[in-house]
Amino acid sequence: MNVLVVNIGSTSFKFRLFDMRDERVLAQGGVEGVGRPAARLTLRFGDSAPTTGERPVRDQLEAIRLCLAALGHPPAGREDEAGPQPELRIDAVGFKAVHGGELPEAVRVTPEVLRVMEGLADAAPAHNPAYVKAMRAFGELLPGIPLVAAFETGFHRTVPESRQTYAVPYEWKQQYGIRRYGFHGASHRYVAGRVAELLGRGDLRIISCHLGGSSSVCAIRDGRSVANSFGMTPQSGLPHNNRVGDFDAYALPVLRARTGLSFEELLEQMACRGGLLGLSGISNDMEEILAAARRGERRAELAVDVLAESARDYIGAYLVALGGLDVLVFTGAIGERSPEVRRRICRGLEFLGIRLDAARNERGGDGALLASDGAPVRILALRTNEELVVARQTRAVLERTESD
Repeated sequence: MNVLVVNIGSTSFKFRLFDMRDERVLAQGGVEGVGRPAARLTLRFGDSAPTTGERPVRDQLEAIRLCLAALGHPPAGREDEAGPQPELRIDAVGFKAVHGGELPEAVRVTPEVLRVMEGLADAAPAHNPAYVKAMRAFGELLPGIPLVAAFETGFHRTVPESRQTYAVPYEWKQQYGIRRYGFHGASHRYVAGRVAELLGRGDLRIISCHLGGSSSVCAIRDGRSVANSFGMTPQSGLPHNNRVGDFDAYALPVLRARTGLSFEELLEQMACRGGLLGLSGISNDMEEILAAARRGERRAELAVDVLAESARDYIGAYLVALGGLDVLVFTGAIGERSPEVRRRICRGLEFLGIRLDAARNERGGDGALLASDGAPVRILALRTNEELVVARQTRAVLERTESD
């Protein structure tokens, strides 16, 4: 079975095509800068060197068509767009979907699934509408090919109810689904499995720090999520690249009165002009922010420290939730690649058994052990593989469907 895994951002479309017999990546690529005059297209087959190019890409639908054509699946009547690449079979499409509410963690895409996702658009405005549109597009462009939604919330179904529940009127939870769902499930699920492989045991207490464009911390016991820093929406938890993270809701009426902005305008600023971008005033890219901090720019320094302190807060809370810690993992673009951010998060935590070795931390690398010799807590840098998790979930859903 070949599974095409789709990952959609507000201005990006990425894919990987897996041969699930051996989980080999047959092709990967996508489009960065959807909606911009010069979007960047990338395509790579197997282990070959990637090919790149630039052209205008109006919207996600055009990005999908371009990528399918590159894989040998051009629109009907437009076979000339396929180019010289070989035909690659697509047996199923799996989506790294975000918010499905109370839907199963991975499910065949149906009109009812799309309706539920549309009903959660206010909770995930940057994600759900884009995924719904893409699912409909794939249904039209690849008729007869099964589509599977693997929701980011799924891994966190094992979180105890006491950690899922807000202290709001109880009927809000019962009638309207107002609770903590948690996200980044594919990444944290991958971390749980990969750490078990590396260390040869599954009975571990793990804190997984996924730090990147969006960031979260997850507490994992025996391979199962028991806490996640996200709440009802992906706008919550740690500061993100341009999303605010945790925020006191009662500050909104104060801001409305003082700025004259509507609630909708304030929410838009919190979702697009907050986080690392809003704090630094420079960029939402951590490398650029760190460079500015090294130049002595105070707001850039503050942005890095706010992210680090937020992660430290959750690490402390999850040490209590887990009753101790065996492994601390850093993943995501920032977590895996930024020794400075890891250093700031681990600073002063030696009393908890978290002792970062300076030289190992600087070298980093996928699967690298970063802890000092003899430290009670192992510290790892890992390259996450969310797409592989989604491919596995897609295969499992279709195998269950065939056996029913």
